[in-house]
Amino acid sequence: MAGFVHSLGFPVELLIPVPLGKKRLRERGYNQVALVARPLAYELGIRYAPHGLRKSRETRSQVGLKIAQRRENVSKAYQANTAIVNGQSVLLMDDVATTGSTLQSGAEALLAAGAKDVYALTIARALSHHDLNRV
Repeated sequence: MAGFVHSLGFPVELLIPVPLGKKRLRERGYNQVALVARPLAYELGIRYAPHGLRKSRETRSQVGLKIAQRRENVSKAYQANTAIVNGQSVLLMDDVATTGSTLQSGAEALLAAGAKDVYALTIARALSHHDLNRV
């Protein structure tokens, strides 16, 4: 994955995994994105900043929600730490992109806190059942 990210040429200074809510983190015991993001940041030679973004309110699972419901569900659900992100070029990482609503909400919070730029990376992209023939 590090080779792929290098090939994208993103001029990033720090990597932030999309955070889980406190309840979901307690249930699961770990943040699956953080397990990939930390060693990736090391390989990229950039700062790993898991506290650069936090979930400011609990949201329901996005599974099964329509596009508009997903956007509403995560709207203003994140708050960025200005002391960490101000003036920085950020790589925001999530596990799966379906509609991009989570990444958009996280990026909005980062930019509002003064991030210079926000780039997004996901481990996977969900395809609709109609797109399975293209895999």
